[in-house]
Amino acid sequence: MQRIVLATGNVGKQRELSALLAPLGCTLLLQRDLGVAAADETGSTFEANALLKAQHAAAITGLPALADDSGLEVDVLAGAPGVRSARYAGEHASDGENLALLLQRLQDVPPAQRTARFRCVIALVTQADEPQPLLAAGVWEGHIALAPQGDGGFGYDPVFVPAGSTLTLAQWSAADKNAVSHRAQALQQLLQRWPGSLR
Repeated sequence: MQRIVLATGNVGKQRELSALLAPLGCTLLLQRDLGVAAADETGSTFEANALLKAQHAAAITGLPALADDSGLEVDVLAGAPGVRSARYAGEHASDGENLALLLQRLQDVPPAQRTARFRCVIALVTQADEPQPLLAAGVWEGHIALAPQGDGGFGYDPVFVPAGSTLTLAQWSAADKNAVSHRAQALQQLLQRWPGSLR
């Protein structure tokens, strides 16, 4: 079974990506379980940060590495929190703190103006100096609810309502979310070009 380092400490992302990659017989190992500290996310785009994280994990472990950089873009906030989604309320902010700050900044915004989207970019490298890294992207449109609902998922899931739904992602089943999410879209695109060496 092919071992791949997942360049994140986020167990929620590991759970989602492991389920999506299961058919390929890949085992995703969290970088922290291999003694790899998180890379400094100094990129100004999701693409730059995903690649930076994958290269960092591959350099330290010598294994192929997969990284995603994803976040929430809210139109009325000029695309914020964007690449700073995980650090919106501060460098070591919790999901709850990020969520509270987002709702605070949207407290006077009417429902029709709360449009938003989740965006994800996934990078795969087979080695740190990969000459042709694979990049794939996915976007999931929706809007921000007035208050958190549901107890599933992670991050901003309790307030994100996908287009065409009346439920927040925290009210969706994991299987339903994994079928159509921004992360699933990006991974499906990536799998179409998945290198034979990792099959």
